[in-house]
Amino acid sequence: AVTRQIHRQSSEVSMTHIRAGNQPVTQITIVDSEPDKQSEALSVMTERARFMARQPGFISISLHRSLDGRRIVNYVQWQSRDLLRSAHQAPEFRKEWGHFDQLTDEIDPNLYEVAQVIDGGQ
Repeated sequence: AVTRQIHRQSSEVSMTHIRAGNQPVTQITIVDSEPDKQSEALSVMTERARFMARQPGFISISLHRSLDGRRIVNYVQWQSRDLLRSAHQAPEFRKEWGHFDQLTDEIDPNLYEVAQVIDGGQ
């Protein structure tokens, strides 16, 4: 049973491919919110992530919440910049935008490329 659990955890982690060189598009969005609104903002982001998971080019989305309740970090990987842009422009993705703005103070999305990867095996 322990082996299955470890295997299941490692397969979940391996969905996100963090590597230098030939890589997917990576978008990291930092969302600032008040601690009493973080859970609701995270809920809206989770629903959006479920929608995005069905869109062409999707690889993975990882949502992280800060322990102080003030930030959510969204780590997105997509096959191409154009497919990511199309998914963001979909009406279903944008339908909760006004409500989401009420839950957040600032939203800072940026595209990144991996410069270095150092893991436990190296």
